[in-house]
Amino acid sequence: QVQLVESGGGSVQPGGSLRLSCAVSGSISNNYAIYRMAWYRQAPGNQRELVAGITTTGGTLNYADSVKGRFTISRDNAKNTVYLQMNSLKPEDTAVYYCNVEYRSRLGTSYNYWGQGTQVTVSS
Repeated sequence: QVQLVESGGGSVQPGGSLRLSCAVSGSISNNYAIYRMAWYRQAPGNQRELVAGITTTGGTLNYADSVKGRFTISRDNAKNTVYLQMNSLKPEDTAVYYCNVEYRSRLGTSYNYWGQGTQVTVSS
């Protein structure tokens, strides 16, 4: 059974910083390995959107345009942990942030898992 445990959310003033962590435990089977780890967010009334993603092999990074230059995603493969460093936070960054992990087999089949979400509130 795969579990994702997120931490690091909270309240901060505009211009402040937060660092989110997501630790992944468990496994599916020997045929699957973690391929990609990502952060999504969902604000009230909005759809869930990709914030940042990173692959565990090629290190490919992608960011939403709204966070480029302010947020940095990183990973520790040995710890199966992904981080999101968020700087220069804005009120519009307020949302519930979700960790997502994609497991992929050599045949290309995949499974996605989600964390429970952590609230980030940016307000003065």
